[in-house]
Amino acid sequence: MQVVVGRVVKPHGIRGELTVDVRTDSPEQRFAPGAVLAARARDGSTRRLTVAAVRPHGGRLLVRFTEVPDRNAAEEARGLTLLADAEDLPPIEDPDEFYDHELEGLRAELTDGTVVGTVREIIHSPGGELLSVEVGEPGTGREVLVPFVTAIVPRVDVAEGRIVLDPPEGLLDG
Repeated sequence: MQVVVGRVVKPHGIRGELTVDVRTDSPEQRFAPGAVLAARARDGSTRRLTVAAVRPHGGRLLVRFTEVPDRNAAEEARGLTLLADAEDLPPIEDPDEFYDHELEGLRAELTDGTVVGTVREIIHSPGGELLSVEVGEPGTGREVLVPFVTAIVPRVDVAEGRIVLDPPEGLLDG
């Protein structure tokens, strides 16, 4: 299984550097020179990229990949999702922290056990993390964004394949 460790936002400069939004707690390991990442394009195609150089820049990273030699190649890399193998991720010590891939696909239920949907994605926003929950039948439900805070998500049980929601009135209404 592969997990998202970053997303290419845009090219930077004329030498092929890419601005990357980091989605990993260990960027120094994932984006170390010589590290190889899988890169998935919006059309689903994938390719391998080797980190040549990296430097911090305004809360993001500027990354140069061996396979992206210039601005034109960097433009083509815009929007790539950068992936690493889940087996290579270090274990998390904090019981209240999770990798995105551990939450995606979990059953979402209310405190009384009523199943309301499935966690489809974790959205990292400036205001905090949001769970994209498909409410209703899989494939036909509607998306509801649920703030990933203890007051609304009091329990996450990866082993049981579920999260428990205690939403404020109206949050899950369509």
